[in-house]
Amino acid sequence: MTSSHNGSTDKFEDENYPAYTMGRAAEMIGATAGFLRSVEQARLFAPTRSEGGHRRYSRYQLRLAARVREIADQGTGIEAACRIVILEDQLAEALEINQRLQHGQRPPTK
Repeated sequence: MTSSHNGSTDKFEDENYPAYTMGRAAEMIGATAGFLRSVEQARLFAPTRSEGGHRRYSRYQLRLAARVREIADQGTGIEAACRIVILEDQLAEALEINQRLQHGQRPPTK
């Protein structure tokens, strides 16, 4: 358990916290800003916007985008790759819920 006076430590652990700018996000996944805009346009996810209107990405979103890039690099179009990644993500979530239910645990709430 993490203790924090201002909650900033929790942000480091939160995979959904929009910590990364577009430039840093693109660098982290080995892509371009244009690629990130294209996955956003394909509705893979909608990045958070800073007060100044700049896109901010979470680690979770970057994992999805990196997987799309991996599939697209094999010759699949970006929109199709986004659909594949969305389905993979939904399947992983369903399997996790199923596993929890089999062990008598409650599934996580969103």
